[in-house]
Amino acid sequence: MSILWMIGAFALILTPIIFIHELGHFVVARLFNIRVEEFGLGFPPRAVTLFERNGTVYSLNWIPLGGFVRPAGEDDPSVPGGLAAASKTARFFTLAAGAVFNFILAFVIFWFAFMIGPSAVAVENVVPDSPAATAGLQAGDVIIEVNGLEVENSGILVEAVTTNAGEEIDLLVERQGEPLMLTMVPRQEGEYDPAEEGPIGIGLAHKSSRRWALGPLESVTASVESIWQIIELTVRAPIMLIQGDITAEQARPVGPVGISQIAGQTAQYTAATGDWFQLLRITAFISVALGFTNLLPIPALDGGRIIFVLLEAVRGRRIEPEREGLVHLVGMLFLLGLMFLLIIQDIANPIIQ
Repeated sequence: MSILWMIGAFALILTPIIFIHELGHFVVARLFNIRVEEFGLGFPPRAVTLFERNGTVYSLNWIPLGGFVRPAGEDDPSVPGGLAAASKTARFFTLAAGAVFNFILAFVIFWFAFMIGPSAVAVENVVPDSPAATAGLQAGDVIIEVNGLEVENSGILVEAVTTNAGEEIDLLVERQGEPLMLTMVPRQEGEYDPAEEGPIGIGLAHKSSRRWALGPLESVTASVESIWQIIELTVRAPIMLIQGDITAEQARPVGPVGISQIAGQTAQYTAATGDWFQLLRITAFISVALGFTNLLPIPALDGGRIIFVLLEAVRGRRIEPEREGLVHLVGMLFLLGLMFLLIIQDIANPIIQ
């Protein structure tokens, strides 16, 4: 995978996600009359000041990734009209708005993706005397399921036949509009030449005219379920790891490099097949993950700041700004250290081999 694909896909996916997150903070802050000193497109350093309105500088910055919001008095309650001087309700909703906007963005992307649907995986050719030929698979067959699992992309089929080498697998295909169930045994390593053919001996194509598309209402339900599944999986991952339901490799967190690897591979797949579903789905997934992560009760993150607002509501008085600021500083140093380790991990042990 080219480094240009990784960089390009990272920017393509992360830019709108980060921008929407910061836009959420900005919009809700202004609704509560919290003064915002700057709303920037991209990350500093500043390239140019676009305009100034109602005391807010709108800027264009050199690093083309997302954007940022700089509220007045973020940690200083003595600044009139600033974030820290606002009411508990205003601070709570302003801090939570970034994640909420990420969830809304993910819902819209998921809804559109399900309306489009992924391209169907079809058989382009069958090698004579292969397991596929013996089972009766023919060119033009559309593969619907493998062992009861929907084949939304070729990777699902490849993983199934590789994992079940030497064992029977069931394929549900569609031939000329009619369903057909076939059984075959994928060959094991050494029984075929991987340079010439795969374990079952077929070539694959993608048919955009038989898509797995859903209707508008079905897409709404599927979108909500997808968002909830991502959040649930994120919460349950540590428990699943302890119970042995998933491996440490499957549960590993990824940093910017890992995200760029996944995004780059997905972008290449989309460019090769014309199947936008996978790229849209990974974009929505990252949007949910970013929003949910920011709500975690970790100092320096939005969730950590929300915890201080909730503690203030319970205690009836604010924790000293100096102490809160120190906690967030320690949290920021921790997050930077963690980010550095994740980057090293993703370089030394790429998530996409």
